Amino acid sequence: MNGQDENIIEIRGIEKSFPGVKALKGVSFGVKRGTVHCIVGENGAGKSTFIKILTGAQPATRGEIKLGGKPFSPHHVSDAIHQGISCLYQELNIVDELTVEENISLGQEKHKFLFPQKADNLEKAGAILADFDSTVSLGDRVGSLSVAQKQIVEITRALVAECSVLVMDEPTAALSLGETTKIMQVIERLREAGMTIIFISHKLSEIFEIGDTVTVLRDGEMVGTQSLEGMSQPDLVRMMLGKVVAEEYIPSTGARDQAVLEARGVSTRKLKDVNFDLMKGEILGFYGLLGAGKTEVAEVLFGHEYRGEIKRDGRVLRFRTERDALRAGFALVPEERREEGIFGLLSVMRNIPLMNLKTVMRRGLVSGKAERDLADKYIDLLQIATSGRNHPVALLSGGNQQKVVIAKCLNRDADIILMDEPTRGVDIGAKQEIHNIIRDLANKGKSVIVFSSELQEITGLCDRMVLMYDGMVRETLRNGDELSTDYILEVVAGKEA
Repeated sequence: MNGQDENIIEIRGIEKSFPGVKALKGVSFGVKRGTVHCIVGENGAGKSTFIKILTGAQPATRGEIKLGGKPFSPHHVSDAIHQGISCLYQELNIVDELTVEENISLGQEKHKFLFPQKADNLEKAGAILADFDSTVSLGDRVGSLSVAQKQIVEITRALVAECSVLVMDEPTAALSLGETTKIMQVIERLREAGMTIIFISHKLSEIFEIGDTVTVLRDGEMVGTQSLEGMSQPDLVRMMLGKVVAEEYIPSTGARDQAVLEARGVSTRKLKDVNFDLMKGEILGFYGLLGAGKTEVAEVLFGHEYRGEIKRDGRVLRFRTERDALRAGFALVPEERREEGIFGLLSVMRNIPLMNLKTVMRRGLVSGKAERDLADKYIDLLQIATSGRNHPVALLSGGNQQKVVIAKCLNRDADIILMDEPTRGVDIGAKQEIHNIIRDLANKGKSVIVFSSELQEITGLCDRMVLMYDGMVRETLRNGDELSTDYILEVVAGKEA
């Protein structure tokens, strides 16, 4: 067999066990040379464990892998790289303070008399880089580049190291629409050049756009491997979840005739005269491309400085700190949950009360029983998948970490809940659960503002949507009316009517 009929990777009976947990259970499939092979599944399905085994970060408990027909069992990541498998992670493995040239050669420098020498493959690196993005040069400091450009630097590093298989783990999770398009174009060119790509993403639209074949994992087991040609998105969701998921906009049933929040002329260095209202029991969405200003609106509502006027129930507010926002009845689910939303080393039980410690205090001391009861309440209410209340939050899946952050906000008993990218990096099942939590909050009279870069999330969840461009509100639309996706995209791209 030649070309795309030949398997460059063969996985046979791979298993991985941890104390008390079997993360992979006899996974077997092949990856054809020169194709984009997608791997999908819910958080906890085993995708990350499999990638760690393939890239040498962890050994398999049993089973075998062949690369190019030869046994492949890397002892560490650099061993896998030397044998031709490199990985581009969601959290970029790159040093902002160094130049592009220094990043590409990092860890592979040659020395003479203890002094580092210039790499002899820089001409090749420069040519690859120029081919992908002519605006980036070897002398640029990486910290000055966009996220997509940083990913291109990582791809260049892998190609210079002559990798034959490039693993891409959620490469577009933090990218704007334009940057995502750029990375997709790079992947297409890599495939045309004969590179094999293993592509992991929660965004099913990307799977169908770029993939040739998909392998579905569920609870550590193989569901199947199929060609994407002729497959529909509901078919793939059914394989992932064992059921069909169809989300459509459902109007909030909470009362919406009372404005609980009014913003007039809100301005910062980024925002320009932003005006909007939030009604009681409403889900209000802010949508725009990367840099449009929606995150800055969330920051203003949670204690950052601004000019203009914000009223809560008709009373003028003036925030100076996040504490002021909390006291005014606001709570925030931040965009970066790992850095800003959770204490990863602490347990689920210890995270939940942190925004409102009074709920676990008894006579000036923390009550162990109150902590346990509170944790059990929210684990049950939000269906947090955990081995127990003492489980470290860092070891939960992304969707369950997000539920812990939401539990902290609910325990604060805030009336206005701000959610910045509430489902970023979570699988389709967890996304549906989080959307249902948001709907339930609104139906109970809470007011929710969702800031999202995912248009389908905004149109499927929010009662009204505020469209932003360049720090300004371009238009506010009510859901349920006949909406044109093309029109919305034109508005947030700054096109004039």
